[in-house]
Amino acid sequence: MVRVIGIDPGIGVTGFGIVDGQNGKTRLHSYGTITPPKKDSIHIRLKYLYNEVQKLIKTYQPSIMAIEDSFYSKNVKSALTLGQARGALMLAAANEGLDVKQYAPRKVKQSITGNGAATKEQIQFMVTQILKLKTPPKPLDITDAIAVALTYYNQAKFETL
Repeated sequence: MVRVIGIDPGIGVTGFGIVDGQNGKTRLHSYGTITPPKKDSIHIRLKYLYNEVQKLIKTYQPSIMAIEDSFYSKNVKSALTLGQARGALMLAAANEGLDVKQYAPRKVKQSITGNGAATKEQIQFMVTQILKLKTPPKPLDITDAIAVALTYYNQAKFETL
């Protein structure tokens, strides 16, 4: 079995989804959000993200982390802040001995929906269908994170050929 923790990084809300894969089948294990206190300064929020994802890794023992790569934004400050959040999350994985795979947002959308320009709602719908869930996980940060984990499995199929 390969357990993947998928991460949709953010300084306000980071979504995570833990997906188990075995013999070509995937199953959602758990999911949620990490929400640093908004009143805290950036370095305290980054430490919070680091600590919380490290706890998740220790608790659920994933084999690998799949994280959404940065997208290019016109807002430089937002892009830098997102990069800092990604760095803290990837450092937590590295310190726990996990390999990290990064996927561009378009790659995730293409992998899950077949359309690199899919909306977050389309991602949510497809994640719900793929995993045969009764109700879609909310907020959208969670289904985005699960989609990143599922992208790892989709890409791993091609890497092993």
